[in-house]
Amino acid sequence: MSNPFDHEALWIKAKLFINRAMDDDFRSFDEQALWAALALELLAKASLARVSPLLIAEPNEDGRNVLIASGLLKGDARFTSVRAKTLMARCHKAFKPFDETEAMKIINGRNEYLHSSGAGFMAIPPHAWWPRYWAQAAILVTALDRDIEELVGDARELTVTKYLEQNAKNLEQRTEALIERAKQRRQQYLDGTLPAKVAAEWKTGQYLSASMSHSEAATCPACGGVGLIEGDEVMNTEVHYPPFASYGDEEADSHYLDDVSVTLTIGADHFSCSACQLVLNNYDLIEQAGMDTEFDADGDVDDILAEPEYGND
Repeated sequence: MSNPFDHEALWIKAKLFINRAMDDDFRSFDEQALWAALALELLAKASLARVSPLLIAEPNEDGRNVLIASGLLKGDARFTSVRAKTLMARCHKAFKPFDETEAMKIINGRNEYLHSSGAGFMAIPPHAWWPRYWAQAAILVTALDRDIEELVGDARELTVTKYLEQNAKNLEQRTEALIERAKQRRQQYLDGTLPAKVAAEWKTGQYLSASMSHSEAATCPACGGVGLIEGDEVMNTEVHYPPFASYGDEEADSHYLDDVSVTLTIGADHFSCSACQLVLNNYDLIEQAGMDTEFDADGDVDDILAEPEYGND
């Protein structure tokens, strides 16, 4: 049996609930929204518990919950977590740009749906509700150092992406969430307060890299360290020729091609930093972070100057 405050167990339960919420073939919107709201609360718990289980323990007079969360009390003692409002307030402070007000609209809709005769989720049409929901849920997924595909699966990732794209601020919020999480993670690493499970997931630059055709060192927008920017697409090619040798200088003429150089302009599609574990995995995120979206790389002279092969037909 897993601990009630274990962030992995909470994550798995959130995955179960959000996939129930996305079963639109046989669930009405109000039932879908109910499962989604429950998943949001679980994501908030998992995000905080991953930092420390104490952040989700409800304080009581005898300190039982805090003792359970700290691991000092074992057995069948019952663990009670803090209320949803407290969870959202703490996430608002810890995981920028998570919006407590927007999150509580979802939680209040759940409470109204379950505990009163009000309309609950039905006050907002589904096409407007889901983009607002995923704007907040996606930030908590980032706080867990996960991605949307891990939460909903490959087949449903596109559905979530479409909802996120409807939110005009999504790109800005996504970039800010990634950078703020990287700053937080780096500071915890430097302070020696990074939870053991999170520290065990720390990756080297080799594993953060996308292994694209071209790469260059670049300053990280989160920690100021040296990261790696990468790309495959050649945007421009510039060939640099040396001045011709003087007439009759056969030795200089023979080495003429040795001095030809090629500069490629590469479109940036991936950035990673091993110092803070920041990964920006597409052009839009790199641009939003204020980084250069192109960089120079050396090209192969033979590729540029090789004569084309002609067939005999």
